[in-house]
Amino acid sequence: MTPSPDETRHLRLLAESGAAIVDGVARELPGWVERQVSRILDAWGRADAPTRARAERDAVSAGRAAADRVVTELHALFALDAAEQRATPLQIVRSAYREPTEVLEAAGIPSVERSDFDERAWPDDRYGLVIHDLGALGDEGLAPLHFAWGVAKAGVLRARADAPLTGP
Repeated sequence: MTPSPDETRHLRLLAESGAAIVDGVARELPGWVERQVSRILDAWGRADAPTRARAERDAVSAGRAAADRVVTELHALFALDAAEQRATPLQIVRSAYREPTEVLEAAGIPSVERSDFDERAWPDDRYGLVIHDLGALGDEGLAPLHFAWGVAKAGVLRARADAPLTGP
């Protein structure tokens, strides 16, 4: 069945917002990992110079690894038809806490105190690193892209639901 003009327009917007999210995450995520490791190290304040230097070096590699993993997962999500997408880009990006957590654990940094909600929702996020919107990666312009993606996806699904049924 040929997509309606409305569905076609929303598919284009879905693809454009998805591509912009991927570009932004690829650009911002490595630096976000490095900043989070430094922030927690600063807050703890007890790492000796060699431990801190090693953690900061490891954060660079962890940032690249996080970006590679998350971007791959985003590409896989966006390759699916809108009706088959069972996650959001934010859900995928939120998993980026894993890489800086590994760096901080290897440096012997103790867990931080988190809210009851955060502890239930993300039990493995020992340092409170889960982001709450894409703009938290370092580019506030990413936050509205997630909203645009959601609106475009809803537009695709709505256009399909409104399409007249045809058949034998």
